[in-house]
Amino acid sequence: MYKFSAKCFIAFLSIILSNASYAQTSTYSNPNSERENNPYSKYGIGELWNGNPDAIKGMGNITSAYQDAYVVNPDNPASYSSLALTTFQGGGIASIRTITSAAGASYTTGTASLGYLNIGIPVNQRGGFSLGLRPFSRTYYALLDTTQNAMGTSIRSYAGDGGLSYAYLGGAYRYKGLSIGFNLGYLFGNYRNFISVSSDSPSVSRTYEAQFAQYTRLGGLYWKGGMIYEHMVGHDTDLHFRIGATLSLGQNLNERVSNYQVSIFNFGDTLVNDTSKAVVDQKGKLKLPVSYSIGVTLARFEKWSVGIDYSMSDWSKYGSSPDSNMNLGVGTSAYKLAVGGEFTPNINDIHNYMSRVTYRAGFYYGQDYLRLNNTALPVYGFTFGGSFPYKRNTRTHSRLHTSFDIGRIGTHTGNLLQQTYVRFGFGLTFNEKWFIQRRYE
Repeated sequence: MYKFSAKCFIAFLSIILSNASYAQTSTYSNPNSERENNPYSKYGIGELWNGNPDAIKGMGNITSAYQDAYVVNPDNPASYSSLALTTFQGGGIASIRTITSAAGASYTTGTASLGYLNIGIPVNQRGGFSLGLRPFSRTYYALLDTTQNAMGTSIRSYAGDGGLSYAYLGGAYRYKGLSIGFNLGYLFGNYRNFISVSSDSPSVSRTYEAQFAQYTRLGGLYWKGGMIYEHMVGHDTDLHFRIGATLSLGQNLNERVSNYQVSIFNFGDTLVNDTSKAVVDQKGKLKLPVSYSIGVTLARFEKWSVGIDYSMSDWSKYGSSPDSNMNLGVGTSAYKLAVGGEFTPNINDIHNYMSRVTYRAGFYYGQDYLRLNNTALPVYGFTFGGSFPYKRNTRTHSRLHTSFDIGRIGTHTGNLLQQTYVRFGFGLTFNEKWFIQRRYE
């Protein structure tokens, strides 16, 4: 049984990783390419990405006070102390985004990529630890516009891709009702940003094109702490009240930035490339902001849970020492309020499969970390999903998880873009009695 589960998990991860590799190697193209084109990812460190398990995404992503004996919650490392079995988690995500302008123009793009990889291991009855890999942010945009000048019409093209990933190792310990946890990991990635200016008549001789490219590499230690306090309500040992919180102080990543400027001259039958400027490997620091969250949940063991979460981060303080473009004041205070819950009709019902399914739903509202044209970007949406057991044994907690996130970001105020997205998450959880000492031989 153990070998079968391990083989299934490895096969699943291979499929997810192959999809992720495909998404990362697509070339730049028009806005209707096979990749999800997000113009807002041009700014800052790109679009912040949700790397939590689908079991949590489906209930509004309420992570601060969420803990489950069979689900790894890396967003609050204090939750590791509640793990009952060794848990393997992996998932992918597919998303579709429709962008509309104030003038009514619109286009739709989509992509699929790796969602998360986690392993959680209990240590006796008071502690546990976890390691994993999750996306932190991502960038992809491909845009163009036209301008009029004395030489005629010029086309300006903007393109970029990249992102940050987070590999972590964390641990937690529980004393009575209080659990304290800590994640320490390495945040790493790179970005590529391009701008080109050319004539709309490339066949005409003696035309000129200018290209500007920036390559950024980032890497550094990143940590996050968390706590969860659990209290039994009344004399009912199955009813739990939890309050949780997380904190990540402002941290610096090592940064290397290279800038290139290339001029291309078209003499009809000859193209001449000239690198007119190159500044290579400027070293510096990228400052990430302070972030925190707080939440509460009320749960009945293996039956239902409901909770509310509030998170905040002050992105007005972030910036880059070698890249002054990151200090142009596009960051602002970001916040999110989320409410969600889950319900399992009867986990022990061997006659009705749907009674053993866990159903989830939630919604959220907040503000993105970007502020463009002196206008904040509202974010809101609702989520739903479920967890489906795939073994006949009612006491096993290995499950297939799904989540749907339907939301909107942005506004048409200030001639900005409004984006509507649909994200579908698919994940698997394997729970086995590995690394647990046997009581009887």
